[in-house]
Amino acid sequence: MAKKALVIVESPSKAKTIQKYLGREYIVKASVGHIKDLPKSKLGVDVKKGFEPDYQLIPSKTKVIEDLKKASEKVPVLYLATDPDREGEAIAWHINEELKARGKKVHRVLFNAITKPAIIEAMGNPQKLNSDMYHAQQARRILDRLVGYKISPLLWDKVRRGISAGRVQSVALRLIVDRETEIKAFKPEEYWSIEGTFAKDGVEFKSRFFKIDGKDPELPNRQAVDDILNAMQGASWTVASIEQKERSRKPAAPFITSRLQQEAARKLGFSAKKTMTLAQRLYEGVDLSDLGTHGLITYMRTDSVRTEPGALEAVREHIKATYGAAALPAEANVYKSRKSAQDAHEAIRPTSLEFHPERVQGFLDKDEFRLYQLIWNRFVSSQMKPAVYDLTAIDISARDKKGREQQFRTTGSVLKFAGFTAVYGESDEDDKEGSSEGGVLKLPALEEGDKVRNQGTEPAQHFTQPPPRYTDASLIRDLEEKGIGRPSTYASILSNIQDREYVEKRENKYFPSELGTVVTELLVASFPDILNSEFTSEMEDQLDGIEEGKSDWKKTLGKFWKPFEKTLEQAKKNMKNVKRQEVPTDIKCEKCQHTMVIKWGKLGSFLACSNYPECKNTQDFKKDDQGRIVIIPKEFTDKKCEKCSNPMVIKSGKFGKFLACSDYPNCKSTQPFTLGIPCPECKVGEIAQRQSRYRRLFYSCNTWPKCNFAMWDKPLNTPCPKCAFPILSEKITKRAGLMHKCVKKECGFIDVIDPDAGKAPAPEKGAEVA
Repeated sequence: MAKKALVIVESPSKAKTIQKYLGREYIVKASVGHIKDLPKSKLGVDVKKGFEPDYQLIPSKTKVIEDLKKASEKVPVLYLATDPDREGEAIAWHINEELKARGKKVHRVLFNAITKPAIIEAMGNPQKLNSDMYHAQQARRILDRLVGYKISPLLWDKVRRGISAGRVQSVALRLIVDRETEIKAFKPEEYWSIEGTFAKDGVEFKSRFFKIDGKDPELPNRQAVDDILNAMQGASWTVASIEQKERSRKPAAPFITSRLQQEAARKLGFSAKKTMTLAQRLYEGVDLSDLGTHGLITYMRTDSVRTEPGALEAVREHIKATYGAAALPAEANVYKSRKSAQDAHEAIRPTSLEFHPERVQGFLDKDEFRLYQLIWNRFVSSQMKPAVYDLTAIDISARDKKGREQQFRTTGSVLKFAGFTAVYGESDEDDKEGSSEGGVLKLPALEEGDKVRNQGTEPAQHFTQPPPRYTDASLIRDLEEKGIGRPSTYASILSNIQDREYVEKRENKYFPSELGTVVTELLVASFPDILNSEFTSEMEDQLDGIEEGKSDWKKTLGKFWKPFEKTLEQAKKNMKNVKRQEVPTDIKCEKCQHTMVIKWGKLGSFLACSNYPECKNTQDFKKDDQGRIVIIPKEFTDKKCEKCSNPMVIKSGKFGKFLACSDYPNCKSTQPFTLGIPCPECKVGEIAQRQSRYRRLFYSCNTWPKCNFAMWDKPLNTPCPKCAFPILSEKITKRAGLMHKCVKKECGFIDVIDPDAGKAPAPEKGAEVA
């Protein structure tokens, strides 16, 4: 059978799904992402020839290209169906260049959803390759290459070889570093609050101190509080006012990429990278057995909240049938995208309301299901009526001994109509006003003018808090608000700054590393524009202008390059050399009593004797909250150096813990950090803790490569009670808690030690009264 056309997509799984939809008349192949890129070994951009890029075939894609060329020879038509964004457009252009499809018809098709109707419709309405979108991607790639390949060598020379700078990542890193600076510089200020307990007809209720003579009270210390409380003694309290009003809260728009990443981080605990990986799977297609293979969500890289009319009609019918006509607004809810939004794609939504989360749950893994359910609920709720609350505010007042009017206020709310909240739980991030009203009130029957009895007052001391450290959700929110990067790049930005060891994540919060702080300080001093969020945002706008056909990509790069080139030359001369820097301290060397200085090494800063090279003593240190130097004592082990017989000490390096000679730098011998557990394979070595290139801990034999035994989970020096294998592994999961497992999969032994380990505590139930 002669083939009609070759359809080229990016993902093999997507190719498999689309092949089922189009049938045997079509050949569907995958490029597996980009096939060309700038060379790694050189700049690859000729600045003097109009920023001409030297794109080269990615070596690992040679066989892919050969396969595509052979397939293209069998058909008269090519459909370039790579992802519908800038990166996908660039891949389509490079494939077209490589296949040299002369005499063949070449079409560009955009799949917003991987469903049979969407595929058939897109194939029936092919487009041309978009040169403006391609030039926008090319300009971004060249811009990033110029910044990265020109600044990184400076950092190699001044800080550490192998580190790098990124145009957008460096600005994101600066946000984290600046936030840490704010936190360290923060000085807590004391303030107080007063809560009163009042009663009428034997029913008590709480109220908070609110006003003095109509003004906010100033309660900076206990003395001010005592003055207020003393003046209140013996006062006669009256219900001054009762205000009741209705408040509605509208549902949030369906997801765009950034909002999906934020909500998945807050509600599901997913990193941005994990969210996008799961969303990609849901978009590309899931095998639903007898139901066939279907893409469950629309394209997941979008900043538009638009929904097509057909989908709106379908979701309104679903709401009416499932939640009743009372939950359905008279007309569809309409949401406005941001001015900077690209409106080429819809918001992220289910491709078909036929596939309810419960119906497809058995075909998804746990996290795929949770993300799909989140997307489903958000989309359905976006077309429902607002939630309605009855709000009550009760003011209780009295004249104190000084003749001032003292006022307490009790506030609360009652959910009158659930509306969209029956489907999607409220999130303060969706509405910056948040839910400031209190919880459900339990009050006696009160009317204005009623006398109430003061049962007592409770003062409470507080201190102002520093700004919180960034989480995935808050960092993405700030990147978006400041116009740094684009929604499709947030996940890679967050991954890159972690992979480069510029930040570390602890308890889901970002902490800048010493390396990240040093690099940021140097870049801010030498490249203030590059590290400026407004400058970065303006560059994003210019890239958008190229995509919209309003700007020339070469002129845009030229405007950037001329001032950048001058700044670069100045930085080469003026950037501080951290490697050669010696910061004096008042700490004495324990060996020769000379003063110690702070120097910079491969693993960061350390203390070294100023009497070097006569004295080669070094010490590790850290700084406390006040910036004072605290020496970290050497952690000796009972192991001896194989070369000099001196004791070995535990050190931390780029790839985790290791053993170093205590006589360093006279002896630079090192050994892997072992756990004292014999290797179960070779019986000769011991299991050592190591770290992968992606900073994930694993455990392997310290005689590697002689013995290649390795495992991810923490080993225990306990034999398996079922098969007698010498060790067990220890693992904590959210579902099962803390458990011990046999390392041999075929054994299957599992012992649950603590089912509650690793699980977040359940939220407290019940209402609060503000």
